[in-house]
Amino acid sequence: MKIPGPDHPIALEPSRQRVRATFDNHVIADTDDALVVREADYPPVVYFPMDDVEMSFLAKTDRATTCPYKGQASYWSIYMDGRLAENSVWAYEDPYPAMAALRGRVAFYPNVVEVYEIDEADQQRAPTLVGDAGSSTP
Repeated sequence: MKIPGPDHPIALEPSRQRVRATFDNHVIADTDDALVVREADYPPVVYFPMDDVEMSFLAKTDRATTCPYKGQASYWSIYMDGRLAENSVWAYEDPYPAMAALRGRVAFYPNVVEVYEIDEADQQRAPTLVGDAGSSTP
């Protein structure tokens, strides 16, 4: 286990706006309690509370990876309308103490699930929070 620091900073910040996630043009997550993780030089990653995610479309898989800063990641696949996106959702179910705020939250690979902020004033889509899909890491 490593602790975030100057050599590998990790900031956890609440989103200032409502955040939504869509898969194949279907809303699968919508929250005003998103947590944005800004880790080192990676693009920001939005974590949604599981209570605000349509978990009925997700199936947990056997895949697991380990981050030395966050802990072991578990994965879910999305299955909706006959379309399968394998291992496209992850969570740290038992994160390391420094990342305890990630418990009970999931994140989506941006090349599979579109994650974006909603401007509450006019219910229009705001600029995206996440960057290039190839750079996001669980």
